[in-house]
Amino acid sequence: MLLIGATDLAAAFLFLFGLKRMSSPVTAPSGIRLAGIGMLAAIAASFLYALHVSPAASPHLLANVALALVALAVGGSFAWWSGRKVAMTAMPQMVALYNGMGGGAAGAIAAVELFGGHVQDLSVAIVTLLGAMIGSVSLSGSLIAWAKLDGILSHPLRVPGQRVANGTVSVVTLLLGIYIAVVLQSGVAPVIALPSLIALFFGFGLLLGIMITLPIGGADMPVVISIYNAFTGVAVGLEGYVLQNPALMIAGMVVGAAGLLLTLLMAKAMNRSVANVLFTNFGTPVAHKQGDIVGELKPMAPGDAGIAMRYANKVIIIPGYGLAVAQGQQKLYEFVKLLQAAGVEVKFAIHPVAGRMPGQMDVLLAEAGVPYDLIVQLDDINDDFATTDVALVIGANDVVNPAARTDPSSPIFGMPILNADKAKQVFVVKRGDGKGYADIVNPLFYGANCNMVYGDAQAVLVKMIEAVRGLGLSVAA
Repeated sequence: MLLIGATDLAAAFLFLFGLKRMSSPVTAPSGIRLAGIGMLAAIAASFLYALHVSPAASPHLLANVALALVALAVGGSFAWWSGRKVAMTAMPQMVALYNGMGGGAAGAIAAVELFGGHVQDLSVAIVTLLGAMIGSVSLSGSLIAWAKLDGILSHPLRVPGQRVANGTVSVVTLLLGIYIAVVLQSGVAPVIALPSLIALFFGFGLLLGIMITLPIGGADMPVVISIYNAFTGVAVGLEGYVLQNPALMIAGMVVGAAGLLLTLLMAKAMNRSVANVLFTNFGTPVAHKQGDIVGELKPMAPGDAGIAMRYANKVIIIPGYGLAVAQGQQKLYEFVKLLQAAGVEVKFAIHPVAGRMPGQMDVLLAEAGVPYDLIVQLDDINDDFATTDVALVIGANDVVNPAARTDPSSPIFGMPILNADKAKQVFVVKRGDGKGYADIVNPLFYGANCNMVYGDAQAVLVKMIEAVRGLGLSVAA
């Protein structure tokens, strides 16, 4: 038992230290590796506990250990294969799936405890059922989020009275959980068989996750992912308390707290309170009448835009989901190195909700090898646009929409944006005149200082590179 306790303590330390290392892009890779080693230590502690248990006390011990090893082999192999195979554009879907599996695992622990009759104390029953409910919501909600991100569910499903229905299912689930907890503590046989009530409770929890997530539009997916990430952490922490497993408790609390902080950050970046996100207008389209757009769209050839940036003194690049779709990050950094060789100062401006999951743009640029000191967050770079010669927007829309500052009728009014419109010249790389997730026209595109560079981001960047190289410049590999 001393060895088990020491292993659990080592796992907890590695979780916390790994998370601390993840706070910086420079140390994040080592932080991820340390947290992974911590998870291996937590798994080792579980097997050590199994070896400590007498076979007489648990006649199915060997069979359970064998099943656990098979599950680890299958799950680990699939995760390794899928992790190496997944494209950057599919990363949000993978995160949603893995997050859902965490919630499902917490729910499975609760199911084993409840159906196995291991829960007798009222406080333990309440914690178990609460973890089961949160885990079930996270599982089904994350699966719906995955389907939305993957295009399987292309449109939000909204019906009249949806909030009332969601509220009713929530209340029924809570009341059913309270009833089950009282029955477990009292030992009195219920009218309906207890296993049936427990199964009904899990069913309502899964239904609630589906009903909450179906009405949510694609623009809110970064917030959805962070919320369900927090839910999964809380559920795991609660079930860790039920099992009296320190590693699960600490890991759950760390994930839950990180997910909550990330949710607050996302809500702030969208100018919405968490209460508004969760309970008010989450995913509901806002009726609005957009103000008149002044100006016209002015196309420009990619080569001309590339040459203009070569002769600029300062360029800020704003990546969006369109860059990820085009897989143009490698060509983008190749173009940036050409500009730097010509003496141009280049930085990347990152909006917290750019892309389809938190941090997607940072990961995208890191994959291309962009140095971390060139990547700057919204609050730290917004003042620089006024002194910038060229702002290059690649596949972004709503995060650079000046209507958020100027048009009170806009649904994104008040949302912090990157001040690209304040640059002397703006080039916007887009495939067409799409309106983005918020489904509103961006007046920036019609501004006197803006030109549209139409085409796939990677193809456009290739032409920009060719144009700059045609001037006789070169850069060391």
